[in-house]
Amino acid sequence: MGPRELPELTPSERDRYARHLVLPAIGEEGQRRLKAARVLVVGLGGLGSSIVLYLAGAGVGRIGVIDDDRVTFSNLQRQIVHGEAALDRPKVESVAARLADLNAGIVVEPFPERFDRCNGRRIAAEYDLIVDGTDNFDTRYAINEVCLTLGIPYVYGAIFRLDGQLSLLCTEEGPCYRCLFPDPPPPGSVLTGEEAGILGAVPGTIGTLQATEAIKWIVGIGQLLVGRLLVYDASTMRFEEIGIERNPACPACGSRNS
Repeated sequence: MGPRELPELTPSERDRYARHLVLPAIGEEGQRRLKAARVLVVGLGGLGSSIVLYLAGAGVGRIGVIDDDRVTFSNLQRQIVHGEAALDRPKVESVAARLADLNAGIVVEPFPERFDRCNGRRIAAEYDLIVDGTDNFDTRYAINEVCLTLGIPYVYGAIFRLDGQLSLLCTEEGPCYRCLFPDPPPPGSVLTGEEAGILGAVPGTIGTLQATEAIKWIVGIGQLLVGRLLVYDASTMRFEEIGIERNPACPACGSRNS
């Protein structure tokens, strides 16, 4: 995260984040960086559930949440941020209420709309980082374009049945989403989650890892997933890492190589 005046921690925050403050990788400055951070989470389903809970729990000071959907009964198998009391409620409202209960010291900004290239530029301009909790290619391409335009990174995550993957994209030195997937697949060629099925815990695993990557980037710790795609297979309980590079001919970011 770029330079910004870091807010002081209150006595209550020092108590709440005590385990972070004694953690050498975070400490006082790291927690103040988290408090100053502004993160936009796109999509509040299975991935987004874990993402928002752990970002709020960690003390990210301002969390934007964007989704145009409502909570349905079939969501609850994997979208654990919501509950039965929130059925038929807009997901952004359900999440805002849950996060207010989890951590009243942060600001949650709900956007009850679908992220696209137009509203995305306007909304994301107020944030440092986008975390992807979506389940469709169109929105991912829109996130990628917005992040490249605004110069902010993109924590990508995706799931399918018992598999998942994630990476940190659109950094100055790394590839973008279209370096990995230059063009969307033909309509109807990829099964939706409703058609293919999803093991409920898999988006929880990937979403938690996305939140971890976002926190690392904010604080400035560890080795980030830049130029690396982490692939998870729940059936064998194995993680694999695939090296990925910026494509000089990428239709979205190739000009950055010239």
